[in-house]
Amino acid sequence: MPKILIVEDEDVIRLALRRLLERNDYQVDEADSVQKALSSYNVNDYDLIISDLRLPGAAGTDLINKSDAPVLIMTSYASLKSAVDSMKKGAIDYIAKPFDHDEMLETVARIIHSNTTEQQANSTPEPSSNQRKQIADANGMIGSCKAMQQLYDHIRRAAPTDATILVHGETGTGKELVARAIHNQSTRSGKPIICVNCAAIPETLIESELFGYEKGAFTGANTNRTGLIEAADGGTLFLDEIGELPLEAQARLLRFIQEDEIRRIGSVESIKVNVRLICATHRDLKDMAHSGRFREDLYYRINVMKLELPPLRERGKDILELAETLLKNRCEKMKKPLMHFSPKAIQAITTYIWPGNIRELENAIERAVILCDRKEIDNELLDIDLELVDISQIRGRRNDPPPRQISSNSAPERRKPLHADPSEDLSLEDYFQRFVLEHQDSMSETELAQKLGVSRKCLWERRQRLGIPRKKVSSRSGS
Repeated sequence: MPKILIVEDEDVIRLALRRLLERNDYQVDEADSVQKALSSYNVNDYDLIISDLRLPGAAGTDLINKSDAPVLIMTSYASLKSAVDSMKKGAIDYIAKPFDHDEMLETVARIIHSNTTEQQANSTPEPSSNQRKQIADANGMIGSCKAMQQLYDHIRRAAPTDATILVHGETGTGKELVARAIHNQSTRSGKPIICVNCAAIPETLIESELFGYEKGAFTGANTNRTGLIEAADGGTLFLDEIGELPLEAQARLLRFIQEDEIRRIGSVESIKVNVRLICATHRDLKDMAHSGRFREDLYYRINVMKLELPPLRERGKDILELAETLLKNRCEKMKKPLMHFSPKAIQAITTYIWPGNIRELENAIERAVILCDRKEIDNELLDIDLELVDISQIRGRRNDPPPRQISSNSAPERRKPLHADPSEDLSLEDYFQRFVLEHQDSMSETELAQKLGVSRKCLWERRQRLGIPRKKVSSRSGS
């Protein structure tokens, strides 16, 4: 029977919690202060300690360093910031008072089960929380949720090898940070890491950018040019959004991976290179490979080890920790007094679904710091669309529906006819969406961007934001 120690100075709450836990087959002891808990019990004998944050004499977080048992902190809504601070000190989790009985039982069961599983795991020494934090801090990553801790462990294990790694995650989740973390923890850390956004380079230039070219290889090739792969020799090549790479370039990339050699455009000789490859995408490459939009052989070559980056909406209490860190950094960068979030702003930050992930959070906070003339940032300054509040997070669930995707073979739900009434209220995004859907079958990405008066990178970013998939031209090569 799992043993739990309750440390709570309010008699009513302490008694109610004790009865709840005992009815569910837990052995429970109680104390009304940290001092009494330490003097009356051996705190290392418990599977879990549930403690109020504010207690007479000493804070509940003092138990964290005095016990080997995980500590669950209880706090009122107005003390959310203090609860996050307690997480930084090592608390396993926190729960708001007044607590929901079902939520409390689920949290207790999850913590005890997780702790028991870790103790029964194989004897391979796992990194301590301090080691994980060092990995995270050294590479600008923030967060201690289960998914991020698993990511830190995978980085630690994979970095010393030369295995090709595929980082999968939504746009704005920090895939380049992961690539840099792997590089910095590897034996290649003293060599360069070359980062390439495959979607930001025009299709006609992608091969010459990656592989380089010889003088006279094509019109305008007036000198020899070293490609980005060759420039990364001895180090790491990070190919972001590899799902946007044209099929012709995929064939050349496959040879580079298989043979560790490249051939510049216009050259008859191959060059041996020693490059560690890290790829990233927000797309389902396996599905793309099955439908012929991505080379299947290349997919299996780059999918040696896959690292999954969780979207911000699934990172729980990491969201507020990230927000506070970003707020502090922005205040320092703009030389403004240190600010803090109001309770309403905290509620908005932690319940919004953040479709743009960390990049959107960073932009919202930067805008708020610019506009704020006080020390407290309210939710209005964050300019969060409360229609996109994540109801499943408010209810403590994790069954978020996937974002709506627009099929390239069918019109979107709100698509309007091309020759609509000119008097209709047509926004710039509506026009962009209609124009792309109407013309992407007959125009290349470069032509579409030119007609819309934007760069190819801007066209790609708007596609991601509006959920318009890019149509691929079928392969012209026999391989």
